[in-house]
Amino acid sequence: MYGKTTRGETAPNSDKESPGNNIASRRIVRTTDRAVRQAVRRPAWRETKPKFPMSAMQFPLPRSATRRPHSSACLSFVLLTLGTAGAWADSCPSQRDKIATDRPDLTNSSLVVPVGSFQSENGINFSARDGGRILDGTNTRWRLGIAPCLELLVDLPTYVSKLRAPGSSGFLDVAPAVKWQISPVPGKIDLSVVAGVALPTGTADVAGRGTQPYLQSPWSWELNDGWGLSGMLTEFFRPAEPTMKRVTEASFAVEKKLTETFSIFAEYVGDYPEHAGPSQLINSGGLYRLGRTQQLDFHVAFGLNHNSPAYVIGVGYSFRLDGLFR
Repeated sequence: MYGKTTRGETAPNSDKESPGNNIASRRIVRTTDRAVRQAVRRPAWRETKPKFPMSAMQFPLPRSATRRPHSSACLSFVLLTLGTAGAWADSCPSQRDKIATDRPDLTNSSLVVPVGSFQSENGINFSARDGGRILDGTNTRWRLGIAPCLELLVDLPTYVSKLRAPGSSGFLDVAPAVKWQISPVPGKIDLSVVAGVALPTGTADVAGRGTQPYLQSPWSWELNDGWGLSGMLTEFFRPAEPTMKRVTEASFAVEKKLTETFSIFAEYVGDYPEHAGPSQLINSGGLYRLGRTQQLDFHVAFGLNHNSPAYVIGVGYSFRLDGLFR
């Protein structure tokens, strides 16, 4: 979401860190179909920095190199590669940027966590479907920046509690993943690629059976006057299931930054299982940043067809801890 943070949009001068500092509700409705919801979240925006510095090819080479074509070409390639890598790293999020989370919408952030930062994103949901009532939490996602534009993340097992039948209670799977931020790409678009897998650690009736890999690509596009667009395409694979072995999920969101600390969004989310009818819903909500490294959020979703939950209501809290690799 635009207000989740604009990379390059830094907090006022302060060296103090805040102490606090799916898929379905990080993921919105993780409770309704575990396989269809093992990893979703939402993007943020950033000021656009120069994509590349002056090319190394523009600098004169030593005379000795000019006399040796092969040496000249190799040296030029090395300098160009190093220069490009440096610029790419410079365009990645830094610890000066405000927190950017994968919640409360389903569309994940197109930005990674800064190098040396640990981020914890948490929430609870109350939902209704087919007459049943379900409470799930804590929908925790841990994210760790391990290199420029690269992070490791893991969705911890969420507990799904059936408050009123029908429905099942139990834990969802643990789902580790790796995320690489490819952006910026032309047109102020931020883009990332995520590869992960839900391991069979949860309750089968709730989480599904067997190992469930997924591939995901969230993107975001900054517009004018605080507006932004974002979306995500996810492919879930369920090789252990007898029929529904693949689910495609698509989301599209419109966001508006109202103040420096408060933003709102509305999004469409559609799950399209193989050999089954789709599940579609409209999700909306907002977030409030408590300084540079903490965030409060809420969301409300309504189903658009009989395959979807009737409604989902959720709240969450996220924080980031910086400077872990010093």
